[in-house]
Amino acid sequence: MPRFFINPENIGETSVTIPAPDAVHIGRSLRMRIGDAITVCCGGIEYDCKIITISDNCVNCEIITSQKSLNEPDVEVTLFQAVPKGDKLDTIVQKAVELGVTRVCPVLTSRCVSRPDKNSFGKKLERLNRIALEAAKQSGRGIVPQVTELIGFDDCVKQLTANDYALVCYEGGGINLSETGLKSNSTIGLFIGSEGGFDKAEVDTCISAGSVAIGLGRRILRCETAPLAALSIIMNLTGNI
Repeated sequence: MPRFFINPENIGETSVTIPAPDAVHIGRSLRMRIGDAITVCCGGIEYDCKIITISDNCVNCEIITSQKSLNEPDVEVTLFQAVPKGDKLDTIVQKAVELGVTRVCPVLTSRCVSRPDKNSFGKKLERLNRIALEAAKQSGRGIVPQVTELIGFDDCVKQLTANDYALVCYEGGGINLSETGLKSNSTIGLFIGSEGGFDKAEVDTCISAGSVAIGLGRRILRCETAPLAALSIIMNLTGNI
């Protein structure tokens, strides 16, 4: 069933309104008609609806039933990803959303080869959030995970350690994820390096602030592989896969 995400202001007691450009997509691309069933999501709640009216400006729907999305994990995982080269971040965002991440925070670390400033990165941000939206639709998510603005290392450490679990994936070694004691209904921060990994001083800073260094085995994974492997293990350990 087609799935669309809307803002809270578009939800009434018995009806929802889907504005353009999704309204255009529903009527022209999907060629849906009055009476067709459609799923609308907002804040982790899924609304099973029936289309009442269709125009290019909006699609009005009657709410048939509503329930909490069963597709959302019961852990909130924020991926702090050091900025990689090229379009690797596109792939990381797409797959991380499919795997259940709640938020992706791009970070500038000392070994990042790609070093965009906040202004130039802002031009990429719209595309990255569009990728997150499409991945959320495709994978049946109940929310659209946010890709945030570019942040610096110090800000990353503060946000990372504000979670119940703060994990730094270090190529120099660390404990297994199975030894971290991850539990459901918790917040988890996961910090992944870029192509050059982390400077040891950065890892030491994270550990001093309360983070735990983790390893993903003896093989060195690419920066676009490591977050997906770690997220898969996290979701498995917390019962969300």
